[in-house]
Amino acid sequence: MTVNIKEKAKNNRTIVLTEEEIKKYKLKTIKLEGKTELNNVLNKNINQNLFEAEEKLPASFVDLLFVDPPYNIDRKFNEVKFKALDEKKYEEWMDSWLKGLVRLLKPTASVYVCCDWKSSSPVFNILSKYFIIQNRITWEREKGRGAKANWKNCTEDIWFATVSKNYTFNIDDVKLKRKVIAPYKSEEGMPKDWQNEEEGNFRITAPSNIWTDISIPFWSMPENTDHPTQKPEKLLAKIILASSNKGDVVLDPFAGSGTTQVTAKKLGRRYVGIELDEYYCCLAEKRLEMADEDTSIQGYEDGVFWERNTLTERKNKKITDKKKNIK
Repeated sequence: MTVNIKEKAKNNRTIVLTEEEIKKYKLKTIKLEGKTELNNVLNKNINQNLFEAEEKLPASFVDLLFVDPPYNIDRKFNEVKFKALDEKKYEEWMDSWLKGLVRLLKPTASVYVCCDWKSSSPVFNILSKYFIIQNRITWEREKGRGAKANWKNCTEDIWFATVSKNYTFNIDDVKLKRKVIAPYKSEEGMPKDWQNEEEGNFRITAPSNIWTDISIPFWSMPENTDHPTQKPEKLLAKIILASSNKGDVVLDPFAGSGTTQVTAKKLGRRYVGIELDEYYCCLAEKRLEMADEDTSIQGYEDGVFWERNTLTERKNKKITDKKKNIK
C-alpha cells in the first residue's frame, strides 16, 4: 500500500500514517482462521470481512454493540466502496450481517445503530426483528455548507435497542452541564436547580434523546482522521458510559478508524473492533497507542458532558485568570 503524505497546515492535527507505521501497526491487527476463544480477540482489531469474522467469534460475550454501518448512499471508504441500494435491498443487506451478531450478545446487552434519515426506517425494521427498541437518539451533525434547493441536512439518528428488559443504563454518568442564561432563585434567595461557579452559572441536567452538544472532528482536533464518516469520541463516550460498566466488552463490527475502541479504552472498557480496510485498522492501532498518553475526551470533563464550546471558554478563562495572577 502506497501512502502519499501531504504537508499539513501549522495547526492541522489530523492523524495520518506513514508507510513505516502501516507496517508496524499491521502486525498488531489479527485475522481469525477458525473458531476462537474470547481472550484471543479482547482489545484487538480484526482486519477481516465481517461475515468471516462474526462466525468465528465466541457466543454471548458482548455487553455493548455499537454499529456504524455504511448509510444507504454511494460512498468510498478508502479502498472499500458502498453502492446505494433500494430500501428493501438495504434491509436485506443489513439483516444478512446483523443476524450473525445476535449470537455474540449477552442477554443483558445493549445495541446502538447509526443511520441517516433515509436509512432510519430500514434500520428500525431490522432491529425490531431481534431486539426491543428503547429509543431513537437524534444528534446534531453541524457540518457542511448545505444544499441550494433543500433544507440543510445536519442531523443523524442512532437507534437504541436491548436484547431484553434487563439492561444497563447509568443515567448519572451521562448528565449534561448547561449554562444558565436566566438563573432563578428560591424565596430565600438561593440558587434553584443551578450552581454559581467561578466560570459562570451552570445546571446539571438529565440526558435526553436530542444531542446538540456534539462537535464533528475537524482538522485542528487531535482525534481527527481522514475517515469520511468518523464519529466523535464524545458521542461514543455518552453511549459507552450509559450502557456499559468498567471492564465490559464493547464490539464495533464496522470499526473504521477506531473511535469506539479508543473511547472504550479511555473509559476502562474492553473492546473488539472489526474492520475490512487495512489502513483504517492501522489508524485505529495508532490512535489506541496515542490513548496511552492522552486519555482526555473533548467536551467531557469532571464526570459531566459540557455543551458545545462552553468547556473551551472555561479553559480560556482559566488561562486568562492565571496570566493576570502572574502579572
